[in-house]
Amino acid sequence: MTYSVAKPSTVKQGSIKRAHVMGTIGVYLFLILGAIVMILPLLWMVESSLKTKEQFLTTQLSLAFPKNPQWGNYFKRIWQMSPSLQLGIVNSIIISFSTIIVGTFASSLAAFSYSKLHFPGKNKLFLAELATMMIPFSIIMIPQFVIYAKIGWLDTWAPLIVPGMLGNVSMIFFLRQYMNGIPTSMIESARIDGAGFFRIYWQIMMPNAKPAVAAQAILWFMGAWNDYFAPSIYLNNPNKLTVQVVISQLNAMYAIQTDYPLLLAASVVALLPCLIIFMIFQKQIIASVAMTGLK
Repeated sequence: MTYSVAKPSTVKQGSIKRAHVMGTIGVYLFLILGAIVMILPLLWMVESSLKTKEQFLTTQLSLAFPKNPQWGNYFKRIWQMSPSLQLGIVNSIIISFSTIIVGTFASSLAAFSYSKLHFPGKNKLFLAELATMMIPFSIIMIPQFVIYAKIGWLDTWAPLIVPGMLGNVSMIFFLRQYMNGIPTSMIESARIDGAGFFRIYWQIMMPNAKPAVAAQAILWFMGAWNDYFAPSIYLNNPNKLTVQVVISQLNAMYAIQTDYPLLLAASVVALLPCLIIFMIFQKQIIASVAMTGLK
């Protein structure tokens, strides 16, 4: 009878493989736990928004779907609240889209300049712009408020729209990193053929950078839509308030009446645009961030 002894290399490879499998399982369990922790508040918000005031007060922490869901909270009651939720949604759409459309154009132009053009002080100027990302808004809030008050921008949409139209530093950084990976030979060939810089930007750089531009614009939209701090500082007119400020004021009014299901229904409606956009374009967002980090 003969016995075979496993080679040390085979045993070592098996141990490494088992360790890799156990590590992968641990990572997935951690991610699943994190996903559950993050999604539970959303599920609670949705099912609580379908309750009556009495049901909510008696079963606050329950995740069970109510037996008689109050769909009227969504289709009727929230649209009768004051200040107007629908007006806040329209205002947020106007502010977000006007800022992002123009601001994305300005940011992509700046990113193209930083990545492919050569001019004196380019790197220093880029680093100076990046340095502004480290300044918290709470530090510049008072100087900005004083400046906007001096030029008559308070209680208007100008403080929320005009600065964003000049570009977004975060978008400029990510688009620059992405455009650095586009071959410079394409630009040199276009220059030989007589193309100007703007034509190169519009017909070569932008088509190649569409995934990154779309992803960053979507992330910017989500940030602009959910912005509460700046609108609450600069706006006082009820007809100009954004949806987040409207919900905050509704909370102050309806919380006294303990009508929390109505407030939760309004919050769900305000959340839907960001949620739908992220679910549709999540592949582009993840791919853009991953590719930007690799380039």
